[in-house]
Amino acid sequence: MQSGARGDGRLTTHVLDTALGKPADGLRIDLFRIDGDRAEQIGSTRTNEDGRCDAPLLAGEAMKAGTYELRFHAGDYLGRKTDGVPFLDVVPIRFGIADASAHYHVPLLLSPFGYSTYRGS
Repeated sequence: MQSGARGDGRLTTHVLDTALGKPADGLRIDLFRIDGDRAEQIGSTRTNEDGRCDAPLLAGEAMKAGTYELRFHAGDYLGRKTDGVPFLDVVPIRFGIADASAHYHVPLLLSPFGYSTYRGS
């Protein structure tokens, strides 16, 4: 993803595995910029042992107002069941950035049968 040193706005995330009560390590996350019905992938990363990304998903000049979508690859992280079909597979979270100079934190709280999110700090 992008890293910025200018101190401008940034987009970050983290993933907590609420079933295990620990950070989700190694979960793949793809970032898309949304324009109408078009989604352009602009980055991909994995969470570290703390459930966070090693760098902001967007920062500096890459941080622009608009609509974005994070796609969390929960099925790969949670593992396939014996029938090969996970209840949760890719979890999309679509959100808007209005102020490109602000910090937007979009975490995911994940379990095999549910998830939640919020705008963090």
